[in-house]
Amino acid sequence: MPALVWEEFLFNDPDGGKIIFWPHIPCIRMPVKLRSHSNFHGVAFLTSSIDLQSWIMEDKQEKESPGVHRDSAIASGTVLGRLMTDLNELELDGPVIPDPEQLRLLLHAKNTRGGLPIYAIEPNLEDENWVDWQIKSADQQVTYSNLILTLTTGRRWKKIRKNAIKSVASSKLVNADLGAASASCLTWWIEEQRGISEELQNLRDERFVSRIRGALADLRNRENSNSISDELTLMIPIHQAWLPSIRKAISSCTNVEEITPEE
Repeated sequence: MPALVWEEFLFNDPDGGKIIFWPHIPCIRMPVKLRSHSNFHGVAFLTSSIDLQSWIMEDKQEKESPGVHRDSAIASGTVLGRLMTDLNELELDGPVIPDPEQLRLLLHAKNTRGGLPIYAIEPNLEDENWVDWQIKSADQQVTYSNLILTLTTGRRWKKIRKNAIKSVASSKLVNADLGAASASCLTWWIEEQRGISEELQNLRDERFVSRIRGALADLRNRENSNSISDELTLMIPIHQAWLPSIRKAISSCTNVEEITPEE
């Protein structure tokens, strides 16, 4: 199982600038001391433009009816519902849907004077290669063997969660409940990825890191003064369990797919 770390991963782009990957627990408000306090010039999210828009609507609904999306997820019987159930039993600030840490950074970027560039790393549905990836992913997840596996999710969840505790990095800033949340989130991530082949997972991660580097390239192009190009920083909040594979992918990434920020 991958190591679950609490520290930022800093990637120095060979073309100039830096990318900060900040690992966090999904759907939980992280303790202030565990939040990233780094300065940045733009923020990228490992999701789609549609999702970024839906977060604003979901946040409004959450304010009107606290817990509505969490309760809906719990009632769904999905692996997300199992995660929400786990997190709901711990002494934490959450769970909340939409993800409060991602939403916090999105609103910060929107409300900063002049606004900061915001990038959606997941391609849109007009991208034929991405649509092809999604179709292949969906086909794999509905195979007979994967449908059978859903029948044993409960037993498997408990076993994976127990083993995942060993992967949680120790930190004086992390208490037992947050450590348990980390283990549950790794369990959720493993179950979410179970129906997707390693080849497809690698293709997704490779595409995403190429677009991440492309977002930083766009930041460089927008900066008039070359004197600070090496200091330009792109912030990326990332689910803690996803960081190891993204870190591996970007460390060997040579492709740069330039993208533009959300309008």
